[in-house]
Amino acid sequence: MTTAPISLDTALASFDVLWSPRIVTRVNDYDVRIAKVRGEHLWHAHDDTDEFFLVLEGELRISLREPAGERTVILSKGAVFTVPRGVEHRPTAPTGASILMFEPTGTSTVGDRHGEIPGHVDATTGHPITP
Repeated sequence: MTTAPISLDTALASFDVLWSPRIVTRVNDYDVRIAKVRGEHLWHAHDDTDEFFLVLEGELRISLREPAGERTVILSKGAVFTVPRGVEHRPTAPTGASILMFEPTGTSTVGDRHGEIPGHVDATTGHPITP
């Protein structure tokens, strides 16, 4: 990790791959990741950690399977939302979005429980950003 300031606009411009987060920095034992997204991710759950989302551009929808039933939250630019640990969820961005996520280092993008991983989803723990 660098000790210099990082421009999120520059970092986002450095890659085009969708659903493939880049680690821009670390805070203690957490990664700060950015990603470009469009279309659907997959239903998955993180058993041991919450998942924080901040929408930088566009709109992100997160469908949730909760004890009371299924619901979808819609996040526009500047909105934040935290998916609680253990809750099955599926992010989607019909028209595309840029997002920032805050997760413990080593957290998989497809969680601990999931179905078949579609080819457009990068099952990773994040890639370092390259200048």
